[in-house]
Amino acid sequence: MLIHSNRGMNQGKTLVLGATPNSGRYAYRATTMLQANDIPVVPVGIRNGQIGGEDIIKGKPVVDDVETVTLYVGPARQPEYYDYLMDLAPKRIIFNPGTENPELMRLARENGIETEIACTLVLLSTGQY
Repeated sequence: MLIHSNRGMNQGKTLVLGATPNSGRYAYRATTMLQANDIPVVPVGIRNGQIGGEDIIKGKPVVDDVETVTLYVGPARQPEYYDYLMDLAPKRIIFNPGTENPELMRLARENGIETEIACTLVLLSTGQY
């Protein structure tokens, strides 16, 4: 059940790292659920495509005012994004199931970034995002 709230109206952007045009993937579902909750979303992935009318951006785009990064990239592929994530300087990084990485979590905390092991879909559907 999707709980719609006004919380997203004053919320900064969420960058979905690992976005994909495959509608069966959790990153796709999280992006559409963020959109449905009026939370500005920036889908970043490795494949061309769209999610809910938003183009998936390839590479490591410069994005201002990122409040949250929600990870859908496994720990083995995360090191190439360490500097990028620290440069984005989000307020928090959500480690979705299967993305947990103690090294990145430590690095984030050392840079003043909150870390959270959680499922973005659950946080959104329960109004805890």
